[in-house]
Amino acid sequence: MQAVYIKEFGSIENLQITEVPDPPLPKAKQVLVRVRAAGLNRADLLQVAGKYPPPPGFSPNIPGLEFAGEVASVGPAVQKWKTGDRVFGVSAGESQAAFLLTDKSLLTKIPQKLSFTEAAAVPEAFITAHDAVFTLGELLAGEILLIHAVGSGVGLAALQIAKAKGATVIGTSRTDFKLDKCLEFGLDHSILTDAGVAFADAVKEKTDGRGVDLILDLVGAAYFEQNLESLALKGRIMLVGLTSGRTAELNLGTALQKRARITGTVLRARTMEEKAEVTRKFAADVIPLLESGLVRPNLDRVFAAKKVVDAYKYLESNESFGKVVLEF
Repeated sequence: MQAVYIKEFGSIENLQITEVPDPPLPKAKQVLVRVRAAGLNRADLLQVAGKYPPPPGFSPNIPGLEFAGEVASVGPAVQKWKTGDRVFGVSAGESQAAFLLTDKSLLTKIPQKLSFTEAAAVPEAFITAHDAVFTLGELLAGEILLIHAVGSGVGLAALQIAKAKGATVIGTSRTDFKLDKCLEFGLDHSILTDAGVAFADAVKEKTDGRGVDLILDLVGAAYFEQNLESLALKGRIMLVGLTSGRTAELNLGTALQKRARITGTVLRARTMEEKAEVTRKFAADVIPLLESGLVRPNLDRVFAAKKVVDAYKYLESNESFGKVVLEF
């Protein structure tokens, strides 16, 4: 089969489409998926650089964390899925290939109104956002959510789900263009952080001095001090991304005073059982929103798999608004 392959770790130029062995036939509870489209994520850039290897059992040379396609064959213990079913989901790796072998519990039926390409823009962003904001962050209707990098894939997903659930959303971005685009998805308040990261005063102004109940931080260290200042009493911080660094100073006094809760989360390293649970919750809570049109995937650009180098360069440029997808 054809697959995206990292022939040498380091440069994006080392990516290529090449022939690799087909996966084995599915056993027991496994499903073989014919991948039609695969979303790109910033974690893929780290894997190409050799800085984000997959868990054991997945090739470090074949990237890919999400996919959409159709069931090619199923193991003998699989009853829910049958050949030809349209499915999508997350994987710990290897999804940027023509075929992917996965567990039946990690699959969700693609809503009828979505194409394979649109569906490939959903799993990683929406499952991550739903798990971080609602399962772990416990956001409630009427609360205020602050999303950093709101124009990213996860940021847009979180924005849409939060608005559908009755929350108020404040978003930050380094560009006015992305903030303006987010207004189309229901963003209530925007904060431009291009001139620096001193956003706490703006947050307080937009919340009448109260602060926010939950922060979805997709940026990391550079924003941490301001995050604490932006919290309301009993506020929560969900740490998801580290694009600005891993190390930050923590004002313990502020954390104690506000009775803050700080939680870090990562999806890729979880066990298969844990991923199955977040997939189940996503299917129950978010699929109906996708089916009704209350939330939608935001597809920025689509590239043929043979243009993988161009696709990765575009993702790296940070010019995208939403998801970049490869078609196979």
